[in-house]
Amino acid sequence: MNTALSANTKAILLLASPLMAGNSRRQVRSLVAGEYRSLARFLHTCQAEPADLMGPRAEELIDRYDGPVDKTRLRALIDRGFLLSHAVERWQARALWVMSRADDGYPRVLRERLKNDAPVLLFGCGLQEIMRTQGLAIVGSRDVPEALIEYTREVASQVAQAGLTVISGAAKGVDRTAMNAALETGGQVVGVLAGDLERTVMNREYRDLLVEERFVLISPYEPSSGFNVGHAMQRNKVIYGLADAGLVVNAVVNRGGTWAGAVEQLRKYAVPVFVRSTGDPSEGLEALKGCGARPWPNPNSANGIKEVLSLDSAQDFRTMTGVLFRTQEHHEVASPDCSMDPGLPTNDVSPDRVNATTNYAEELYRMVRSWAPRICAQPKKASEVAGELGVSQPTANAWIQRLVEEGTIEKRARPVRYVAPQQELFEHVPTQQG
Repeated sequence: MNTALSANTKAILLLASPLMAGNSRRQVRSLVAGEYRSLARFLHTCQAEPADLMGPRAEELIDRYDGPVDKTRLRALIDRGFLLSHAVERWQARALWVMSRADDGYPRVLRERLKNDAPVLLFGCGLQEIMRTQGLAIVGSRDVPEALIEYTREVASQVAQAGLTVISGAAKGVDRTAMNAALETGGQVVGVLAGDLERTVMNREYRDLLVEERFVLISPYEPSSGFNVGHAMQRNKVIYGLADAGLVVNAVVNRGGTWAGAVEQLRKYAVPVFVRSTGDPSEGLEALKGCGARPWPNPNSANGIKEVLSLDSAQDFRTMTGVLFRTQEHHEVASPDCSMDPGLPTNDVSPDRVNATTNYAEELYRMVRSWAPRICAQPKKASEVAGELGVSQPTANAWIQRLVEEGTIEKRARPVRYVAPQQELFEHVPTQQG
């Protein structure tokens, strides 16, 4: 890892990383995504950068800041220099690197495709340049029949033979099968973890591959942080964001991280999503087509794979499928409600979709309701929910009360926290063990 961190990256680590090296119970709570976005917007209006919070302008900027983060907490976060030095030393000993969205080496495609949703920090191990290569994201569930394992191996091997990169989530099942097949074929792989980066890179099966510089493991979460469902849902956008297209091997309608990640991509971002188009029919894949996913055209050559990943318009897709797509009997499925999937924000409501009778308050609440399971994947205080949404506390309180009444989130007591009923929203997401 390059230990010569930029001043901005140091400041961002102090603000937005838990810096778990000390494991102190008295440690100040780092900024969540919404809180950091609020602070970043403020700094931008002041023509300042995060690094300015460590320099001569620090007190002036903190005094002027009027966002959702308490000023005492901001000062305490910036004052964690000793803890940061210990964390960096620990990461260096494990060959881990870190970059921030302010660094030149940060993947350009993540900034362009995810915009403000791009992770502010990326931790990793392995050759960073692999993140900036053309590739296909291959995703699916943990428990799949052997026929889909073989299908995944075949596609991933084709991608590797074409000189392209496989991007996946490193979980058991489809994800890990795709990664292993690409590596066995001599290809390159990006594994995006939802936690446990530090433990995973120490796994013997990965060390040689990391040294050979054909494999990079990354995570938007601090290397010592463990896996949780909320992290798994969030890392999906990174998997797609690094790819030129995504292929969903299987999915369950309205359940699980595979479904949620694909629908979020279809509704909010620009990377094309394909679904398996051969083999046994799948209600989940048919439902994703109803949300805008495309049938995988089954290219049988390296050039064919490259052409699929270069599609950038509906006309390109129609032309390509006319040559490559192997027809398959269409299977009717019930239309999914693509706007109400767990934890997925809807697109902004465009003027041509809003008629004269639109209740704008209801439109806004509908978006908040779709975000709520993701925001509350882990128990949060009302003030933390307000910070995530970037709204005033009274506004957040009104929305929270309604969300609880409707059963979208649950209220827990002693201490009061709000959390999504995850066991009903998500299928089991496996831990990332070697």
